[in-house]
Amino acid sequence: SFLSAAAMAQDAKIGIINLEQALFNSEAALGVQDELRAEFSSDEQRAQTLQEELIALQEKFQQDEAIMSESEVRQLNADAQEKQLQLQLISERVQQALQEKNQQFVESMRQTLTNAISDVVAEGGYDLILNAASVAYASPVLDITPKVTAKINELNQ
Repeated sequence: SFLSAAAMAQDAKIGIINLEQALFNSEAALGVQDELRAEFSSDEQRAQTLQEELIALQEKFQQDEAIMSESEVRQLNADAQEKQLQLQLISERVQQALQEKNQQFVESMRQTLTNAISDVVAEGGYDLILNAASVAYASPVLDITPKVTAKINELNQ
């Protein structure tokens, strides 16, 4: 029985897929990334401005520390802390929004991904598809990820 299972496994056509890569390399994902860049460009610009202002405050402190009064030092520190807080809030807001958008994208593409895998399996005559995340090593020849990405693109047209 062991030998027959081994012989059967030898004849099986096996594929490996990186699900995340297949999905996020698709044209639909690239379109979503472009939308996100546009949506968050003002936040990115504001963060860049805050970063530059923080650097300017730090440089001012280093240059003028010896001649600054105690109240000026306190004010400079308060300004720096306020800018740091704003920067952190922007970063957290953008990070949360990105996670939500990615989750929505994955959810909206779940059926397309399933259909793409099914089509590639049927067209390629595969007997077994393994998730690349669960495999310690697989020959690159077994990787069907690019085929699935191409099929996702085809199904979305």
